[in-house]
Amino acid sequence: MHPQHPSKPQLVYLAFGPATYHQEACFSIVSALAHLRQTPDEAIDIQVYTDSPEPYAKLPVVVHVLDEATRKAWNQPHGYHFRSKHVLMRQLLEQHPLAVLIDTDTFFRQSPMQLFRRIKTGTLLCNAIGARYGANPDCQLYKTLHQALQARGLADTQMPLVNSGVIGLTAADAATLDHSIALMDEYYPQARQAYTLEEFCLAVAAYRTLELAECTDVIHHYWSRKAQFRAKIQAWLHKHGDDPLSEAALADVYLVNDQLPRPPALHRLGYKAMSLTLPSHQRQFARELLYGCYAYANEFDRACAPAWWDKALENLHERHGRMEAEQLRQCLRQPGLRLSLGRRHKEVERHLLKDSRA
Repeated sequence: MHPQHPSKPQLVYLAFGPATYHQEACFSIVSALAHLRQTPDEAIDIQVYTDSPEPYAKLPVVVHVLDEATRKAWNQPHGYHFRSKHVLMRQLLEQHPLAVLIDTDTFFRQSPMQLFRRIKTGTLLCNAIGARYGANPDCQLYKTLHQALQARGLADTQMPLVNSGVIGLTAADAATLDHSIALMDEYYPQARQAYTLEEFCLAVAAYRTLELAECTDVIHHYWSRKAQFRAKIQAWLHKHGDDPLSEAALADVYLVNDQLPRPPALHRLGYKAMSLTLPSHQRQFARELLYGCYAYANEFDRACAPAWWDKALENLHERHGRMEAEQLRQCLRQPGLRLSLGRRHKEVERHLLKDSRA
């Protein structure tokens, strides 16, 4: 480990738990480095706070090993694990004039320097600026908290919500994090079921005091459709994990794009026509299976096949109730679907029946 140069911008990850989060973080870091070559005269420090340093051994990052006691302390008083993001960011801004904390389920579309150019005193950089607080009066955070927040002059229906997949601040605005942490601690008992409480409290803390900037053009935050994007990233790691900074690895970063792979329109029409030969409740299932079977030109899009198949089965279960293994097997062996799946038929069947005893 080498000491950071104090003038460099700080790009920081908090990554702990199952291996998939470390895989996400590693790819996000490499994507930052690949795009940083667009601005070769500029440099950043990348810091990783983690419970598992091994995945980062081949990357030019400063690793800080977080023990369980520290992480638990950061999550107190209620054990709210997203609280640790704000605690870490607050500590960073005691040491550095400028920092960006980024979630692991991200990758870069442009140089990370584009993030730092958007942060100045009086500005909060978030991943995306969302709808107004009052736009969805049925959501838990509105029903539970809006009267109390309005009575205290902290928020009203016009407050913009934020996505905190990226949090960027200057040290001059670090008190915003003190405020957001205090709000989490106060309101967690009332809103413990709200998955987005952390970023909601950040929005409240910033309201009327900071301008908001977003960076969806720089960062792709795949909080939706995670399975497909994780499949792309795992395929990249399988290919390049031994040498993640090679020219081939950095070139392939650009092929792990932010698009969900879909067959061309003509093929989709063909899938729809085929599905009309099936019982109505199986038609969408069949089309979604075929999305995974299409021979995409991009190898990382092809790697999404099992994720498509899993999602197709999950959607079928949600729409029509759980299908038993034998029913599923019979569905997959209907002539129209079997013919459409072609040489992938056995692979699809093995994959979808892998967890059954049938």
